[in-house]
Amino acid sequence: MQLEDQLRGEIRKLHYSIRTEEAYVLWYRQFVRFHGLIHPETMGAAEVEAFLTHLVKRGVSASTQNQALNALVFLYRQVLKRELENIQAQRAKTSRHLPVVLAVEEIKVLLAVMDGVEALQAGLLYGCGLRVMELLRLRIKDVDLAGGKIEVRDGKGGKDRVVCLPGSAMAALQRQMERAKRVYEQDEMANLSPVWLPDAYATKNPSAGKSWPWFWLFPADKLATDPRSGTLRRHHSHEQRLGRALSLAAKRAGLAKKVTAHTMRHSFATHLLLRGVDIRSVQELLGHADVRTTEIYTQLARAMRGDIRSPLDDL
Repeated sequence: MQLEDQLRGEIRKLHYSIRTEEAYVLWYRQFVRFHGLIHPETMGAAEVEAFLTHLVKRGVSASTQNQALNALVFLYRQVLKRELENIQAQRAKTSRHLPVVLAVEEIKVLLAVMDGVEALQAGLLYGCGLRVMELLRLRIKDVDLAGGKIEVRDGKGGKDRVVCLPGSAMAALQRQMERAKRVYEQDEMANLSPVWLPDAYATKNPSAGKSWPWFWLFPADKLATDPRSGTLRRHHSHEQRLGRALSLAAKRAGLAKKVTAHTMRHSFATHLLLRGVDIRSVQELLGHADVRTTEIYTQLARAMRGDIRSPLDDL
C-alpha cells in the first residue's frame, strides 16, 4: 500500500473530517516534493524543520504553518510510528486581525435584499451565531421549532451546543422543512443511497441515513459523488452558493465591507455585547473553548458603542 493511502486510512480510522484529510494529504505531497521526492521514512525532524522554514519564507500565516506541522506530525506518529522531537523551525509571525462587523442597520439592509433559501441561511448565521458548516450540516432532528432551539452537533473541537432560534425565522424554517420533506420523499421513491452519517453512528445504525430525522435541513439541489466512498447521494447545500449570495447581496445593498458567512457570526457576537449580554454567555453561544477568543469582540463593541470619546469632539 502506498504511503498516501496509508495516511488516508489512518485519518479515516480516527474519523477526521474530509477537509482535514485533504489538507493533510496536500501537506504530505508538498513536503515530499520539496525534498525531491525522497520517501519520508528516510527523513525526520531536520527535514521537517527545513520545510516549515521554507513556508515562512513564502510568507504563509502562522495558522497555515501550524496546519502543515500538524499534518507532518500526524504522518510520522500515526503512519510511520515515529515521533518528531525538538523541532526548531523558524516560526511564522502570529497576526491578530480585527474581524469585519456590520452595523445593525447594515444587517437590516443586507437581509432585505436577499430572498429564498439563502435569505433564511443568512438570517440564521446572524440570528444564531453559527459557523457556516454548522448551519449547512443541520439535520431535521437538530431543529426544534416547538422548543425554539437548534442543537449544533459536533461543532468545532467536536463539541455540541444549543442556540436559541430567532422567532422571526420560525415561519421560513417551517417552509424550508416542508421543502426538504419533498426532496426527501423524491429521493425515497427513487431509492437513492442514504445521506452521509457520522462514522461511529453509521456503524451503529446504518439505516438512519434513510430516515427523515437524519435528512439535511438544507439539501443540495443536485446529487453528488461522496469523495470517500464513491457513492452517489444527496449532500447538503454547498457553502460556495451561500458565499456568492452574500457577496452579491452586499453589492446590491451598497455595502463597502466584504461580507462573508463569518461576518454574520462576528456581527452576532458584537451586537450581543452591545446589548449588554455578558461575555461568558456569548462565549457559550459561539462555542469558543477559550473566552480569550471571544474577547476580541469587546474591543469592537466598545468602539461601536462610543465608550471612548475622541478629544477632537471636546474642542
